[in-house]
Amino acid sequence: MRAEAAATIRAFLARRFPDETVEDDQDIFATGLATSLFTMELVRFVERTFGFEVPDRELQMSSFRSIDAMADLVVRMDTASATG
Repeated sequence: MRAEAAATIRAFLARRFPDETVEDDQDIFATGLATSLFTMELVRFVERTFGFEVPDRELQMSSFRSIDAMADLVVRMDTASATG
């Protein structure tokens, strides 16, 4: 699940920033790729693509800082929904 989520997020970022190579552990805020407006786009993308609403406790930069962080978020939400 995590690898598939990372690949999906990586592809989204590649479409959004075709001239940039984003490594899975790269901080997209530190590089300047992520603005506050783009962060909201990321949240919406993750919610629509993976079928869950990001809970308030996860609406923080650390959950969206990198491909790895977003893939981990997807896994956490998938695990939470599976355990009820």
